[in-house]
This record gives sequence, C-alpha cells and structure tokens, in this order.
Amino acid sequence: MTTRGVLYIHSAPRALCPHVEWAVAGVLGVRISLDWIRQPAAPGHWRAELSWQGEPGIASRLASALRGWQLIRFEVTSEPTTSTEGERYSSTPTLGIFHAVTGIHGDILIPEDRLRAVLLRARNEGTDLEADLCRLLGKPWDDELEPFRYAGEGAPVRWLHQVV
Repeated sequence: MTTRGVLYIHSAPRALCPHVEWAVAGVLGVRISLDWIRQPAAPGHWRAELSWQGEPGIASRLASALRGWQLIRFEVTSEPTTSTEGERYSSTPTLGIFHAVTGIHGDILIPEDRLRAVLLRARNEGTDLEADLCRLLGKPWDDELEPFRYAGEGAPVRWLHQVV
C-alpha cells in the first residue's frame, strides 16, 4: 500500500538547503535534488517543493527529520489510503511543529478527547475556547505560513481556486 504527499519547504537559509536535501533523501532512500528558488517573503531564504510517493508514515518521518532546524519553515502532507488517514505537518521557527490528521477531502479531523479537553478547560479554567479551537485547527501556523506559501515569480506552482 502506498500513499502520496508533498513536502513544501517554505523558507530555508541558503546554507541549510543541502542539509535539507540530505535529510529528505535519507528518509526517502533515494538521491534527490530540489529546485530551489528565492523566497520573496524572507530575503536570503529559499523555497522548494517535492512530491513523493511511498508507504504511509513517510510524512511523519520527513517532519521528524526536518524539525531539528529551527530556521526553516515547512509543511508535509500525506494523502489518506484505504486503511490510513492523511496527515499534515506544519512547522515554523516561532511556533514549532503542528500535526493534524486529515480525512479524504483534506479536512482536519480532531479527536473527540481533544475537543472534550478544550471544552472542559474553557468551563473550569476560563480559557479562551475560540483560541483553543483555532489552535487545534492549526490556525496560528496557517497565519504565520500564509505569506510564505505564495511562490516567487516563475515558480512551478499550480494555483487552485476555491469553488463554492
């Protein structure tokens, strides 16, 4: 059984680019060479994308291999299979790593116990329920990564438009 996914390196200092390639190659078990382009949202940083295919669990291994470098911003996605859910990992220097399970349509699936915990905390401790739910959905990571998701001029990116 195989799955597919995408690794987005949203920003990495030039000096780390070869190290990122080595780490990714170590997880995938094949030599890779990423097409690095300048990241306009962070002068002196570069961005790259890689589509991959392999057994479930590669997304988590890629995220683990890259999380040690606090200077890079990245996302890794993995599509669901007939027997596994999909995954999404996001990482930023200020927030660290975020992990979510995703369903067949890409929606984030929040386990019941995590929802109950934020409801209980809001009731008993007066925490901000909306902020806690936003964190479960990865909103702080999305907010921080959004400026980095837009590719520079000439980047090999296909833009999809939301259809309602």
